Amino acid sequence: MTDKHLSTQFDAELSGISTRVLEMGGMVESQVSRAVYALTNFSSEVASDVLVTEERVNQTEVEIDRDLSTIIARRQPTARDLRLLIAISKTIANLERVGDEAARIARTVQRLVNSGVSSRLRLPVKDLAYEAELAGSQLRKALDAFARLDVEKAVEVLKQDDLIDQEFEGLMRKLITFMMEDPRTISSSIDLVFVAKAIERVGDHAKNLAEQIIYIVKGTDVRHNSIGDVESLVR
Repeated sequence: MTDKHLSTQFDAELSGISTRVLEMGGMVESQVSRAVYALTNFSSEVASDVLVTEERVNQTEVEIDRDLSTIIARRQPTARDLRLLIAISKTIANLERVGDEAARIARTVQRLVNSGVSSRLRLPVKDLAYEAELAGSQLRKALDAFARLDVEKAVEVLKQDDLIDQEFEGLMRKLITFMMEDPRTISSSIDLVFVAKAIERVGDHAKNLAEQIIYIVKGTDVRHNSIGDVESLVR
């Protein structure tokens, strides 16, 4: 078997793995969107669908991880190819955790519905939906950057991460005020605090994905660097 043939096979395997990562990303993105829909509409049925998808996401992560181990053992890749495989392993771990956050939101929705939804929850839920829109947008941009290995788009994701953090902090202040004004809402409001944190974590995982893209393309680990330092490192 010629080296060229081996190289072609390897390229096909890498392409196949990358495609499956994007498919997993699509599942997770849909899962987050459906979880937020379940929250804003207090739909226990849609929340149940999110939990079913969680099982598929987990299984997909296991399958991709197994194939990555096989490729590394058989091909013994070096340089950029090895970076790609390592980054994919971290990427699917982050995607699986995004799925976990969506499942957490779904379970909270079920708990709220079962305990009886107060009309007073509509306002904070509306604010949560906006935070979720920001986080979902970050996740879509990160997945698009992965599909294209686009460093500029990945940096854009890093730049916008603070927006979600600011929204989360604002939500915390609103929910605390909400509980002080009406102690009867404390239990439900605490549930919404955990939802807000889950959404904020989705944004964090999108940021992690963006950092892995920069690592794949540039071979530079930009974690724990300021955005100014990141821009200097990727030039």
